[in-house]
Amino acid sequence: MELTSSKRVVGVKQSRKAIREGQAAKVFLAADADPAITESISAECQERGIPMDTENSMAQLGKACRITVGASVAAILM
Repeated sequence: MELTSSKRVVGVKQSRKAIREGQAAKVFLAADADPAITESISAECQERGIPMDTENSMAQLGKACRITVGASVAAILM
């Protein structure tokens, strides 16, 4: 997974900030995350033309980002 070797941010707040500041190259949304959390991030990505990956679980995203808990959102930075 791209997240393991790239410069990244993890979490809703940090990912949203990266998206709004034009720093996000790609955003990962966990397939099993609460849609109330991921839908607004997804909409922002679509507005800005940022590619998204929605195929991984929260556990997979957390592991790829080297954190001990699941992650609902992560972003690769430019």
